[in-house]
Amino acid sequence: DFLFFWGAVFLVTTTLVALLKKENKELIPAKEETKGITDTYRLLFSIIKMPAVLTFCLLILTSKVGFSAADAVTGLKLVEEGVPKEHLALLAVPMVPLQIILPLLISKYTAGPQPLNTFYKAMPFRLLLGLEFAFLVWWAPKVKHEGGFPVYYYAVVVLSYALHQITLYSMYVAIMAFNAKVSDPLIGGTYMTLLNTVSNLGGNWPSTVALWLVDPLTVKECVGAQHHTCGTAAAAEV
Repeated sequence: DFLFFWGAVFLVTTTLVALLKKENKELIPAKEETKGITDTYRLLFSIIKMPAVLTFCLLILTSKVGFSAADAVTGLKLVEEGVPKEHLALLAVPMVPLQIILPLLISKYTAGPQPLNTFYKAMPFRLLLGLEFAFLVWWAPKVKHEGGFPVYYYAVVVLSYALHQITLYSMYVAIMAFNAKVSDPLIGGTYMTLLNTVSNLGGNWPSTVALWLVDPLTVKECVGAQHHTCGTAAAAEV
């Protein structure tokens, strides 16, 4: 019901904007970015062919490989170890104010001439937090009891998530600031959209690959079934 209601609201409001909002004909820009879809893609292709842009795109496409597994799989593995999904969802609530405040604080450090310095400094800490997340998953069955999990375990999880958010937003704000800084003002919208899209893709494809590799790389032991490794879904079912 919640999703249906807000889906209807989005459909109605965007339709009203399309029907009722008129372009300002009086203000004619000095130079239009593009004249149509074909020009836009031709412009994007000319941007991506630039050596510096190509190198930068390759960097941001691969920069998040190191912590993709920790980011994508930790929550699922905690649920697998018995942590209730509703408790994990509640742990996300304290992160909301942090997510609002962090960009405001970090932007002070990314507003200078070298915004990527913040990106570089945050990366080792985010990689280390991947080990911390692995420890949380390993620790979960050790502290689990009949009533669930102790309060101190949840406190450690919240603290770990908070530290993760700091490193995540440090890298996110830094890369956005850099994209804004290097984008050509004449084609700023097109330029920034390209760089931001590549940046988002650089975070999404490693997570997809990490999720896909979970089963093949998971070592399982079969109890009561000799000569079965349980390495595949079919073997586990048998």
